[in-house]
Amino acid sequence: MILGALIDAGVSLASLRSALGSLAIEPDVVWTERVIRAGLSATKFCVRGEDVPDHAHDHRDHDHGDHHHHHEHPHTHAPGAGAHETVHHHDGPHRTIAEIHHLINGSALSPGGKERAKGLFQRLGEAEAAVHGIPVERVHLHEVGALDSIIDIVGAVHAIEAIGADRVVASPLNVGSGTIRSAHGVYPVPAPATARLLEGVPIYSGPQAVELVTPTGALLVTSYAQAFGPVPAMRLDTVGYGAGSRDLPDTPNVLRVMIGEDGGGAAQSVVVIEAEIDDMNPQIFGVLMDQLLAAGALDVFYTPIQMKKNRPGTLLTIVAAPDSRERLATIVFRESTTIGIRYRDMQREVLDREVVTVETPLGPVRFKVARREGSVLNISPEFDDCVRLAAAHGRPVKDVQALALRAYADRQS
Repeated sequence: MILGALIDAGVSLASLRSALGSLAIEPDVVWTERVIRAGLSATKFCVRGEDVPDHAHDHRDHDHGDHHHHHEHPHTHAPGAGAHETVHHHDGPHRTIAEIHHLINGSALSPGGKERAKGLFQRLGEAEAAVHGIPVERVHLHEVGALDSIIDIVGAVHAIEAIGADRVVASPLNVGSGTIRSAHGVYPVPAPATARLLEGVPIYSGPQAVELVTPTGALLVTSYAQAFGPVPAMRLDTVGYGAGSRDLPDTPNVLRVMIGEDGGGAAQSVVVIEAEIDDMNPQIFGVLMDQLLAAGALDVFYTPIQMKKNRPGTLLTIVAAPDSRERLATIVFRESTTIGIRYRDMQREVLDREVVTVETPLGPVRFKVARREGSVLNISPEFDDCVRLAAAHGRPVKDVQALALRAYADRQS
């Protein structure tokens, strides 16, 4: 479904076939079809599996090479299976991680793409190995080693490179419900390897009694997405829809990709976490702040407050990316004396920022430069640099700041 959406959004099927050809995969092994899912037109990316006869793909559409999409692992209801049970079929060769790495090393992917693809397979192999309690070197993965999964992962690496995305944001993931039948037995949804790959990611279970996130899908989304939450502010360029194999009656079984330019200074989603503290050793506040910032908090600050029974206290406020809430909450509970936190989703707007180094008569000083839509709105010399130069030359810090600002202005003239 990921490949289907990316091709539907403009990635060339011909370039994808060329990239896959370097893995000794014939061009006609993959093709695309336009399909309807609950009334919505989408691109279905199809793979002729190693267990499928050659004639099974005679219906493929070669005339829609620029409309296209990606594939979810094939699911069918097994005879006698319950209504909520899904079956994974992955017959044919099941390659080891080492064998797949060898294929990737000889591929036409860029050096960075090769490392990314090998890292993806390694992570997937480690998840399966952990689930089944065996060393990763011994894993012969039914899902990973099958041709369709190799195409899914290597193809996605190529397609995302072709788009040139600087940032990927995903919605929380609907994993579905029910059970699946795999080579190892019947498991609840999400499958064990899928659940392991989704650790730390926001998920939910919708009303659909089917598997909606496979191990391969979980691997790709969690490896590429830098954040999970609402659609970020952007100037939307194109939209692509990738179809799954099922046609669910109540909702389109599609994955939507929206590609655009960063809104630049527009609203971003953040979570604000708060806790009131009135019974903690003040020395711990500094340690707590350091740990929260090291764990990825965007900002941490303390506010004096008056609490119940007229006791003075401190309000801890953390601003962070939505997907880091659980990690930061764990630190607050572990390191402070609070017994409860509250949090809320908010939007924030920030200027585009960069750091530039300016040579001054006393030495180099870094500047924080803030822009909005290309216009410089704020500049600020790095205070630590000014303190260092002031100490080295026996000058007041305010004089060094003034010298630095003049040097920046001279550089711009």
